[in-house]
Amino acid sequence: MKDETLCLHAGYTPGNTEPRVLPIVQSTTYVYETAEEMAKVFDDPTRSLCYSRFGNPTVMAVEQKIAELEGGVGAMCTSSGQAASLLSVLNICAAGDKIISFSEIYGGTVNLFSFTFKRLGIETIFIGKDITDEEFDKLFAENDRIRLVFGETLANPAMTVLDIERFANLAHKHDVPFIVDNTFATPVFCKPIEFGADIVVHSTSKYMDGHALQVGGVIVDSGKFNWDNGKYPEFSEPDESYHGISYTKTYGNLAYIIRARMNLMRDFGVYPSAHSAFLLNLGLETLPVRMKQYNDNGLTVANFLVNDPHVESIKFPALESDCDHELFKKYLKGTCAVISFSIKGGREKAMKFIDSLKLVSNEVHVADIRTCILHPASTTHRQLTDEQLEAAGIGQGLVRLSVGLENIDDIIADIKQAFAAID
Repeated sequence: MKDETLCLHAGYTPGNTEPRVLPIVQSTTYVYETAEEMAKVFDDPTRSLCYSRFGNPTVMAVEQKIAELEGGVGAMCTSSGQAASLLSVLNICAAGDKIISFSEIYGGTVNLFSFTFKRLGIETIFIGKDITDEEFDKLFAENDRIRLVFGETLANPAMTVLDIERFANLAHKHDVPFIVDNTFATPVFCKPIEFGADIVVHSTSKYMDGHALQVGGVIVDSGKFNWDNGKYPEFSEPDESYHGISYTKTYGNLAYIIRARMNLMRDFGVYPSAHSAFLLNLGLETLPVRMKQYNDNGLTVANFLVNDPHVESIKFPALESDCDHELFKKYLKGTCAVISFSIKGGREKAMKFIDSLKLVSNEVHVADIRTCILHPASTTHRQLTDEQLEAAGIGQGLVRLSVGLENIDDIIADIKQAFAAID
């Protein structure tokens, strides 16, 4: 390796020229000129690349792009969105700690927080988005070691809008960071950091990729939270696993994202391959264009569903009639094309409707270029109790429709014939 520093939060372009297409560096390892040079990297891995379990030039270029899209100082890609949520919390929490999370989040994240974290000794306190400031403050008065607050910009599948600025201010009042999952909104329509979020996570498998080609995730660090406030010694005090390095003293506003890489990615190894990052980058290059069309298609289908007699209720915040429409206007510049609606007749009718669709795919995915649908209560949120389903806004008749980029007339025609089949 050359002597120049390659910070792990930055992108990488070999030589003095920039290729038109992102190069795929398909390698597990990198060659050093001297043994001493390699040894120095193991004292401080930000000096250069050493192993692709936690740093690869192709992936790093994509990380830099996503960080800039979100307005952060650095990012770290992971092998899945679930891994991003996992590491974003474990970078802060240990056994005995507690976190606050909104109930209206993705079912897989509920499972992670409710069961897996519990086995690790981390307790999750679930709250509703309508909690008052006084009730929120009371949680801190009654619970020691609350370390962070977690929520989703647009909840999956409840499609409620998070009041990011309000809860960022409440979290900061108690000197804890606010982590926001921005998967559905994408940085095209919302940048949570601009409203006070400290950490942003994504399942890149969704709109960022757009084509259902590979699973992936990312963590973006705003660089704005004060990890040196006395509550987070793991960032400010010496790290024995790296010869006593202090992340806040050595890396300043990059402390969070570099610690995540140097500790958690080193130990868990949930890093994406170079080829996966290459494919993700292709999706990112068309993201603004695709999001505009998703917005148009989603609105058209939502307006059709509002007037259909088979629909009991609909949750789509871009609609003026939606209870979250004012929050939508404050935080989002457009809408994703995910629509949650309940079908009259409950689970039986909802399942028959799904089975009757022809163009629309019945699959465990969302935010794809192809229109897809599923029944959350029996699939993605199947492990939740009835109480948890209710808290997450998921009824037995609820279906989650992800409108794709096919011809809008064809999409609506398929929905019409499926409704006719359940009469």
